[in-house]
Amino acid sequence: MMTGTMYIGVDVSKAWLDIAVHPTDEGWRTENTESGVTKLVKVFQEMVIDRIVVEATGGYEARLVERLAQAGLPVCRVNPGRVRRFAQGMNWLAKTDKIDAKVLAQFGEKAQPRLLILPTEAEKRLSALVKRRKQVVDMLTAEQNRTELAEQEVFEYIANAIQFLQKQLADLDTQIQNLIDQTPELKHKRDLLQSTPGVGKVLSATLVSQMPELGSCDRKEIAALGGLAPFNHDSGRKRGRRMIRGGRPFIRSVLYMATIAATRFNPVIKSMYERLLKTGKQKKVAIVACMRKLLTILNAILRTQTSWQPVFSA
Repeated sequence: MMTGTMYIGVDVSKAWLDIAVHPTDEGWRTENTESGVTKLVKVFQEMVIDRIVVEATGGYEARLVERLAQAGLPVCRVNPGRVRRFAQGMNWLAKTDKIDAKVLAQFGEKAQPRLLILPTEAEKRLSALVKRRKQVVDMLTAEQNRTELAEQEVFEYIANAIQFLQKQLADLDTQIQNLIDQTPELKHKRDLLQSTPGVGKVLSATLVSQMPELGSCDRKEIAALGGLAPFNHDSGRKRGRRMIRGGRPFIRSVLYMATIAATRFNPVIKSMYERLLKTGKQKKVAIVACMRKLLTILNAILRTQTSWQPVFSA
């Protein structure tokens, strides 16, 4: 049995799991199979671990992450881009599975990424439906754009594809709302969120399924998770433009459309948007600021379990 607080990095591929332990510098490889994951969980349960860090790899990590979380182990799923920039900053330019695992372990110690909140079965089902809806919307938009320049020979094919996608979109919307209606916890969250002027079915379903941290973070943390926290770009006497980056682009794109509606129908967001424009802010900058405000309001609503009130604008 290994003693002392440790940080574990697990590099995941389709076939293998490469494990690195920091600070002992131990490492090994096991198969990314049901039996391999089961054995790995048992090994980790015998260790004193602060964090187990795994990159999001398009789904190959899903089984491992779920089993670790179910076992009560402190697992983090992190953005590969953040980890790669960390490695470059540490001048680790080589890249192998073994090195990647070591990088993840040390990233866990230095960055202290947020621990994963394991979704319920209903949340996982909702997440799958919401993601598929986004895919269908993207395909539908692409097909509709093609109709503008489509030649007569292919126009019918595009029209048929649009009709099929529109039907699938309607079916997905029905399934999403039915699932929420049949799950009391999800329904309660949706109703609280939709009590806010400008928040509709799409945004509420997206936040419930894709941002389980909503309501458990402070305003700065939730803005960072949404990719809406402004970062400074200053040097000496130069004061650069504040920029947003990172976070969850999927949520940000849906929140953008909801904020556009909120600038018309939500009195708090509308007032803030108009005030920013009067002070000379560009429309895009004003919209991003309103997106951040709207997200922090929704975070406060779930944290306090209170329906929309203008007092949340404070």
